[in-house]
Amino acid sequence: MSARFFDPDGDRYGIPTFPFRMAPDGYATRRQLRASGLRPGGQPVAAQLLWFSNRYRRPGSPPVRVAYLYRRDLAKPVRPMTPAKWAALGKANAARRVCPECETDAGYRIPPTLGMCVPCTTPEEQRAA
Repeated sequence: MSARFFDPDGDRYGIPTFPFRMAPDGYATRRQLRASGLRPGGQPVAAQLLWFSNRYRRPGSPPVRVAYLYRRDLAKPVRPMTPAKWAALGKANAARRVCPECETDAGYRIPPTLGMCVPCTTPEEQRAA
């Protein structure tokens, strides 16, 4: 256990802080809440996890990562999708399938790195085949 990141009273970091994988019961990250069908529901960050990681280190910054924790007892259920939300999501996904170059439905989501469907990115190869 890293004693550097163990601050359950929040004296050093301002909010209760725990080392990685040492959070007490009753706290969860956003992802953990979502997996349980919950959301923070407007509550403030209750605690945080800190750990060292060189994997995501940015030049000039310390290799410390943070994950914010929320109280499970104050979390609210995830709001259900309404028919209007489903319709909006369907329209957004359909728009991402239309190639801006040839204006046809590509049948798949067009990669943002290409910006157009695959046949439009390689027209010479398509004509040769």
